[in-house]
Amino acid sequence: MSPRRPDADVPPGLLVVDKQPGMTSHDVVARARRALSVRKVGHAGTLDPMATGVLVLGVGTATRLLGHLAGDDKAYAATVRFGQTTVTDDREGEVLTTTPAGGLTDEQVRAALAEQTGPLQQVPSSVSAVKVGGVRSYDRVRAGEQVELAPRSVTVHSLAVLDVRRPAPDLVDADVEVVCSTGTYIRAIARDAGAALGVGGHLTALRRTRSGPFDQAVACPVEDAAAALLAGAGPGFVPLTAAATAVFPERRVTAEEAVDLGHGKRVVATGAPGLHAAVDPAGRLVALVEDAGRTARVSVGFPA
Repeated sequence: MSPRRPDADVPPGLLVVDKQPGMTSHDVVARARRALSVRKVGHAGTLDPMATGVLVLGVGTATRLLGHLAGDDKAYAATVRFGQTTVTDDREGEVLTTTPAGGLTDEQVRAALAEQTGPLQQVPSSVSAVKVGGVRSYDRVRAGEQVELAPRSVTVHSLAVLDVRRPAPDLVDADVEVVCSTGTYIRAIARDAGAALGVGGHLTALRRTRSGPFDQAVACPVEDAAAALLAGAGPGFVPLTAAATAVFPERRVTAEEAVDLGHGKRVVATGAPGLHAAVDPAGRLVALVEDAGRTARVSVGFPA
């Protein structure tokens, strides 16, 4: 067996990718690895193959930020179709039931969707990536198992109905914009609003427009974002320090404090709560630090 080729020497940072339809999140990661010739690439928050939009990748030591980014709020643009249910709660699944929805008024549609806001106990789709006994739920369904997932607590901060259309006499489509906590399933919103109206519902389109502080306006195809990283600047690439300070408050540290933090030592506390991005005089991200009494400790380190 030939030895594994070492990773290329590339700068750490985030790639803000505009994922195309038909690709899994793993497909996007694989493309980034090939484009950069590095293995250490991960993503912050899965997107279904049908979905498009913002998928944040971490490269090198920036992967240490991904766990924090994955917990940030997300924003989506979606189209909900009333009058049909599908096995996947989106257009890619087999149609299970068809119930005429032509009699629904715009007001009824808007009211049902408005009920899907605030704190919710949401049951994920059985073909989601949620693990059951260590196995992805969608793998169990494909193997012929009946899967019932437990409800989870999510929050839909806002749901705006932009348009209500009738593509066919018995169908109603609603274009929506949603801002929600991580872990929220937009297709479950479609399913549950359709159930409340008695006609069923599913998603026909889904686009993530924002992931944490990273908006679709700066997203690029994965190969373009990778090229920007290799060039050291450009659309779709966020350098490590800029990425951390976009998510966490910045704390400037002295050169001596930076050395101490690099060795895992504590430095004086600032009295400000939560994680902070410790940046040295040269502008390099040293660590994420958090006060613990009179001192601040390293939560995540970023070696030079």
